[in-house]
Amino acid sequence: MIIELLKKEGCPDWVIEHSIAVCQKAIEISKNFDVDKKLIEEAALLHDIGRSKTNSINHGIIGANLAIEHGFPKKVANIIEKHIGSGISKEEAMRMGLPEKNYIPMTIEEKIVSHADNLINGIDEVDIEFIVRKWENSDINNLEESVNRLKKVHKELIEDFSF
Repeated sequence: MIIELLKKEGCPDWVIEHSIAVCQKAIEISKNFDVDKKLIEEAALLHDIGRSKTNSINHGIIGANLAIEHGFPKKVANIIEKHIGSGISKEEAMRMGLPEKNYIPMTIEEKIVSHADNLINGIDEVDIEFIVRKWENSDINNLEESVNRLKKVHKELIEDFSF
């Protein structure tokens, strides 16, 4: 059903394939937590639905609105809205021309989907070092703050469960 919705909205095949890979990674991460698995699955599959309209930083906000329009719960929309990078602070959002609010993932489900998205480049799983190098080569505002958030979430979701 969700894959059909992504197609109907006009998401390119690469977005759909990426979203499936992110969903698989999010489900894998979620096994270590008492979380709403259906919420994670829906949000992970829908996290880039906004890319059917734009590939800009706004795709998270646009995607959240699309999810609401299609009857998904606010919790799904919140995850979609906050999945960009390691999150965007209210101050960063204002500098970027986004609506003035905090876009940093706070709930465990928001963190899982956002981090799963970071760990998937296209359809390939990548490590933290890859993500940091990628961000260093882009125009991310507050790179140090973003990398610190990334590493903190990685520790919380992955490293604390690695043996």
